[in-house]
Amino acid sequence: MTSEDISLLRLKNQQVTEPMFKTAGELLRWMGAMQAQDFSMAKWAVGLRVQGSTEKSIDDAINRGEIIRTHALRPTWHFVSPLDIHWMLDLSAHRIKAAMRTMDKRCRLDDAFFRKTNDIIAKALSQHHDLSREAIIAQLVAHNIPTSENRVSHILVRAEMDRIICSGSSQGNKQSYALFPERAPLTSALNRDEALAKLAFTYFNSHGPATLQDFNWWSGLTAGEAKHALQMVKHLFVSETSGDKTYWFTDGIAPKQNHDNRTFMLPAYDEYIISYRDRTAALISENHSKAVSNNGVFKPVIVTYGKVTGTWRRTSKNKSTLLETDFFLPQTQPEPKMIADAFQPFIHFTGRESRIV
Repeated sequence: MTSEDISLLRLKNQQVTEPMFKTAGELLRWMGAMQAQDFSMAKWAVGLRVQGSTEKSIDDAINRGEIIRTHALRPTWHFVSPLDIHWMLDLSAHRIKAAMRTMDKRCRLDDAFFRKTNDIIAKALSQHHDLSREAIIAQLVAHNIPTSENRVSHILVRAEMDRIICSGSSQGNKQSYALFPERAPLTSALNRDEALAKLAFTYFNSHGPATLQDFNWWSGLTAGEAKHALQMVKHLFVSETSGDKTYWFTDGIAPKQNHDNRTFMLPAYDEYIISYRDRTAALISENHSKAVSNNGVFKPVIVTYGKVTGTWRRTSKNKSTLLETDFFLPQTQPEPKMIADAFQPFIHFTGRESRIV
């Protein structure tokens, strides 16, 4: 299995080259979780994978509660289906709390403090339903809760982990918060092994070909948990070895039959890049720092024939958008028409007048 085989099959399984879903909810059930700290770009990450979608249709899906934006798996924002959030938090909430414990202590935040803030937030949302971050801060201040030193972020993440809050309706590119039980009512529970197996199956089915180490990174599980999870589902997948790595994926169209030379404009923090510990199949080592900064900021990337060949950015002014490209090497830059064609899905998605440079 070559790096080309790996990258092209990942594009297919991640619904980039052959999207098969018509709703955001269906896509999220397939993908499991999609990293979403850049809210605007995360909506495009969903939109490019859902047939005929627009930014408004994704906003509508968020407003309907078809998509939840919350902290899950690792201590960062993710889009998750409300049908999956309970068992995912069963697996990850205690680890996210542990990851934040040092800063909690530094800010003098303990369980008693969080019980108090959870109660304040829950009562406010029961009266007003969706509330912005600023409105929640105002409620905390009114109850003499200190909000300096980034305490608010810790308070809100803890309320998410304790299933008090999750994302509410979308207010443009700003998120509101809603009561968790109203957005994600508990339907049925999974035991721990069932949840581990479901997470592993979902990842390798939608993100494969991938290694155990890739799954370990994406899931936030311990190495032992990730290995156990793969053991329970590996009979459902095929594996191939490349160098010293073993890749697991669904037995479908062979990679060599899935060549695709189209160019795609992927958003910042896209799953195609961020969901693997080893990203070299798509992003070679010498270009890594051009697409991912030293402090972990993932830029929007240009992908041609499965490889990251450059980055792109947008600048909004009034009702128009300027779209600019920056290719790593001149010889990797497609013809202007190919670049224009690659941007068309994004332009359709935003519905904004755009100029390409």
